[in-house]
Amino acid sequence: MTEPGAQRPSGPFREGDRVQLTGPKGRLHTVTLRADGELHTHHGVLRHRDLIGLPDGSVVANSSGHDYLALRPLLRDFAMSMPRGAAIVYPKDAAQIVMQADVFPGAVVVEAGVGSGALSLSLLRAVGPAGRLVSFERREDFAEVARGNVATFFGDTPSTWEVVVGDLAEELPTQFEPGSVDRVVLDMLAPWECMDVVADALTPGGVVLCYIATATQLSRVAEYIRGTGLFTEPDASETMVRGWHVEGLAVRPDHRMVAHTGFLLTARRLAPGAIAPTVKRRASKSSYGDEDVELWTPGAVGDREISDKNLRKRVREAAKAADGARQATASRDSTSATE
Repeated sequence: MTEPGAQRPSGPFREGDRVQLTGPKGRLHTVTLRADGELHTHHGVLRHRDLIGLPDGSVVANSSGHDYLALRPLLRDFAMSMPRGAAIVYPKDAAQIVMQADVFPGAVVVEAGVGSGALSLSLLRAVGPAGRLVSFERREDFAEVARGNVATFFGDTPSTWEVVVGDLAEELPTQFEPGSVDRVVLDMLAPWECMDVVADALTPGGVVLCYIATATQLSRVAEYIRGTGLFTEPDASETMVRGWHVEGLAVRPDHRMVAHTGFLLTARRLAPGAIAPTVKRRASKSSYGDEDVELWTPGAVGDREISDKNLRKRVREAAKAADGARQATASRDSTSATE
């Protein structure tokens, strides 16, 4: 077990390190270094042993003389290239989640569900070695992928992290005393189903943040939070990122952008017995029937299922990468001890 940030992602490349290679035409390849490993492309073969021992940011040539830039992946790079069991929370949203939920060093944070572990990485960095993150996931196979990805990035499983396989509504009360959780982040289809137990677990002033895909989900969870009378007025937003092409005087927006990926909705827990001031707003439809609920089923909102065969492959990839990262960490610790 290790602590987030305990290992500096620097120094010479070692066997087991995750390395991002940028080749001809800017194409990226992410590999786990092995002494006998090779990267095969139509541009030639690059041997892993040519990279081992070189510093971060080195350039090496493959068998055909094509140059490749080698860098340890940043968190955003790792999240986009790691094995996935479930869809990930994109870096642009993870950054907003950490800020809008005000995840601070030493915080006690609950996350549900864990998916492939992309958001867990950002939350673990934010809570630091004095904090605690407990991630809830209904599916054991998704949890295994997340465990492998987190161990790969940090070099081992962080001591500040725990994964609980089960339903949040049932398991949260067994894991935490009432009022003992600082922040709750919900990435699930129907977060309103868990809002009552979340309210019990949150400390007064604590933040709940829901990451949701569709406007209909956004509407329902906002109205549910208002209806509990236990939170401040919910605040909703989305984040869009547009890159720019900058080359000499050719300065223009990129033709493609990362637009809608999800909505973020936040609210804060009121003190016991407190009643929030009434917010005046126009009347709107705030009741839902069975036909409305059908609009939030996984199929209706475009939630794509991964096949069992594909998922087993992702689990193996994540476990293999995690083993390599642990090997690199052990080698780094051994070298540091002898210096």
